[in-house]
Amino acid sequence: MLLFLALGLLVHLVFFVSIFDIYFTSPLVHGMTPQFTPLPPPAKRLVLFVADGLRADSLFALDEAGNSRAPFLRNVIIHEGSWGVSHTRVPTESRPGHVALIAGFYEDVSAVAKGWKENPVEFDSLFNESKYTWSWGSPDILPMFAKGAGGNHVYTHSYDAEREDFGAHDAAKLDTWVFENVKDFFQSARGNQSLFSKVNEDKIVFFLHLLGIDTNGHAHRPSSREYKDNIKKVDDGVKEIVSLFNEFYGNDGKTAFVFTSDHGMTEWGSHGAGHPSETLTPLVAWGAGIKYPQKASAQQFDDGFSKEWRLGNWKRQDVNQADIAPLMASLIGVPFPLNSVGTLPVDYLNSTDLFRAESMFTNAVQILEQFKVKMTQRKEATLPFLFTPFKPLSDSQQLDILRKARSFIKQEKFAEAISLCVELIGLALKGLTYYHTYDRFFLGVTVAVGFVGWTSYVLLLIIKSHSSLTRGTCEDGKKPGRLLPCSFAAVGVFMVFFLLIQACPWTYYLYCLLPVPIWYAVLRESQVIQDLVASLVTFPLSRLAGCLSVFALGIEVLVLSLFYRYMLTAGLIAFAGWPFLTQLWTRAKVASLSWIFFSLLLAVFPLMPVVGREPDISLVAVAGLLVLLLALVPVISANKRESTLLKQERLIHLLQMLSTVLSVHVVRSTHSSLLRKQGLPLPNQIVSWATLASSLAVPLLSSTALLQRLSSILLSLMSTYLLLSTGYEALFPVVLSCLMFTWIHMEQETMQQCGVSCKQKLASIQFSYNTDIDQLRQLCLDDIRRAFFLVFFLVVAFFGTGNIASVNSFDLASVYCFLTVFSPFMMGALMIWKILIPFVLVMCAFEAVQLTTQLSSKSLFLIVLVISDIMALHFFFLVKDYGSWLDIGTSISHYVIVMSMTIFLVLLNGLAQLLTTTKLQLYGKPKTHLT
Repeated sequence: MLLFLALGLLVHLVFFVSIFDIYFTSPLVHGMTPQFTPLPPPAKRLVLFVADGLRADSLFALDEAGNSRAPFLRNVIIHEGSWGVSHTRVPTESRPGHVALIAGFYEDVSAVAKGWKENPVEFDSLFNESKYTWSWGSPDILPMFAKGAGGNHVYTHSYDAEREDFGAHDAAKLDTWVFENVKDFFQSARGNQSLFSKVNEDKIVFFLHLLGIDTNGHAHRPSSREYKDNIKKVDDGVKEIVSLFNEFYGNDGKTAFVFTSDHGMTEWGSHGAGHPSETLTPLVAWGAGIKYPQKASAQQFDDGFSKEWRLGNWKRQDVNQADIAPLMASLIGVPFPLNSVGTLPVDYLNSTDLFRAESMFTNAVQILEQFKVKMTQRKEATLPFLFTPFKPLSDSQQLDILRKARSFIKQEKFAEAISLCVELIGLALKGLTYYHTYDRFFLGVTVAVGFVGWTSYVLLLIIKSHSSLTRGTCEDGKKPGRLLPCSFAAVGVFMVFFLLIQACPWTYYLYCLLPVPIWYAVLRESQVIQDLVASLVTFPLSRLAGCLSVFALGIEVLVLSLFYRYMLTAGLIAFAGWPFLTQLWTRAKVASLSWIFFSLLLAVFPLMPVVGREPDISLVAVAGLLVLLLALVPVISANKRESTLLKQERLIHLLQMLSTVLSVHVVRSTHSSLLRKQGLPLPNQIVSWATLASSLAVPLLSSTALLQRLSSILLSLMSTYLLLSTGYEALFPVVLSCLMFTWIHMEQETMQQCGVSCKQKLASIQFSYNTDIDQLRQLCLDDIRRAFFLVFFLVVAFFGTGNIASVNSFDLASVYCFLTVFSPFMMGALMIWKILIPFVLVMCAFEAVQLTTQLSSKSLFLIVLVISDIMALHFFFLVKDYGSWLDIGTSISHYVIVMSMTIFLVLLNGLAQLLTTTKLQLYGKPKTHLT
């Protein structure tokens, strides 16, 4: 079993990683020549303000009194510059957002996981092309642009990471720090001749990264007073900085200003996915080289935002986020970043038509250079007879378009030249995408073939080892012939040579070669396949069709539940009718009534608000009280059996109950402290981490009696879960656990109904017996139902806590009992553990079900694995890279979540066995006691 689990884990990890090679590989190419406009630029210097986490509507919309939250920037829009909405892409995180703004390309999702402070790949940027760049702001953002810059001309000034605290003080102080340090910088420049000469050079950039809005949004949500007040403070700060620049440079009119954001934020204070609140960010530009406001009789956008923001009279010019990089490069006359895929928004430029046309021509040549390098790389790595070029942009067409554009510029037909360059850029970008995704179909097919093969192999393993369909076939002693292994060996050798010739990455070998041994293992079981077909032929057709239909319907309900959470409610309501479909209702009325009650009660949770709810600590306290009541069950049970708990076990049980009380107190105390903006109390933080550290060890000290061990696991994990809760989700594991206890009892009743005598009482069953019941009976159809129940409960365990299938559905307030200083990976790990706690509870209950139904743990687990893999295969084919960014991000999130669930299932199965069967002794020799 252990070897199979390791093999299954490896296979699923390969399938999981494949999605990043298929959909998320780095788009960067190297070897291009820098391109810049051969005309004097309109600006000598550029000031870039990035208000991290600022939504477009939060800046542009008026408040309830009809006043702007950013009066200075609104005045700029009306009297001085140009404005629009910058459309970001998934993932809407700080790192890829800043890369798009400053380097002009969209970084792949996998780069986010490699950290904020280092570059997974080297890339060119506006800062690198500038003569000097000075930057102020977060230590998470600034270093990544300084590290990749050639030479020593990018200077960073950042505050300590400890200042990024969601609870200790007003996060607007982060922005105040930036503004004050910029003032101090220019003050010192007046008395430093070397610095004074540098800041008076041309082609220089000043970058102000303003993190306060994002931090306040996470801590208090975008609808909060803190978030809106922070916008006003940023507006005041920008006004001061603009005055400072005008004064320092003597109003020379050579400074260009750009104000924007890296990403937006959802109503519940998170970001990362493709909701419009996350992808719509503001863009305001003014100063040297920027057009003055233009009156608009009618807006070209039908989204209604301009009218809603009362800016319908001024022309709105939307851009893609990567378009801002070539705009800034054009303003100060530096080469466009080599990897930029942005299209210069010429309508923002207040310059001669010649300059606009030349800038657009430079932009087209720069992107065409990338296309040529990408095409050359792909051509060199593909066999000549297999290479299919991008036909809409052949070499002759490239030359023809460039000649026409240059001719139009010479003839002063600037509008035609710009239009032709835009057309060329569009074709080049499509060509880049074509070559970037050249192997996608090939990789998708190989992974799908491996997926189907693995699922088939597991099915055959179940039929061969755990069912009576092939009884007696394994003793035939027939050895497989040499043709089959030789054929697969030949296929493997062919694939290796094919990949070697094309110089493919090593991961391609994994995806292409993995299906070979898997399908070999499948076809080796030809006798099992024949017996299965023979058994199915004798099976009544109507019953077979009915079973398959029910199974398919169940799978589809699970798949649809990731799109529509109410499907889980429908499923749980259907589950409530289970006792009526069997004789359980007449045999065990109390258990059946409990099952119906808790199924219907659990069905309420998927209908609750997903995220964005206000904290309700009273519900956390109620959940703690219910946990304490549940903790009395094993004590009462022991008293009824006239059995006593050992002294150590009584002590452990009491300490776990006290830990639950302490967790509720810590949650209330921390919430109160954060409301007063006094930060996270150190004693609370120590208690929280100590509770988390002990949560998996303490249950091992309790009795292995079924009810006592499950109760101990619930108490221990709930102490941690309460610390990670902010509202109704604290009640969810309590209701789920009640349903799990009822499920265990109901499954025991079904076994008695099926004629299995000598039913043990639940209170007398020991988890340590689990290792002695292997192969006690073969699988039956009812076991498929049990496995489906488990998968369904696991899906409910994920969505019942208010999560949705998206990376933006998690509330950072959940981790405030543990830390409030920004630490993305630690916070992410804590939120993942919060999600996994209900999973662990379900898996431990499943261990008990296996024990009470006298079935091998391996056989039921294999069925669960098949159901999970069929779901994952569904979502593998549903992943898409077209449509809205919300659709793309959601489809990818679905696959990642289901694959993660399958991988965690393998790991949690081992963890559940460890938690239920292992017994630790604090002192003395282990004692046995009869119950």
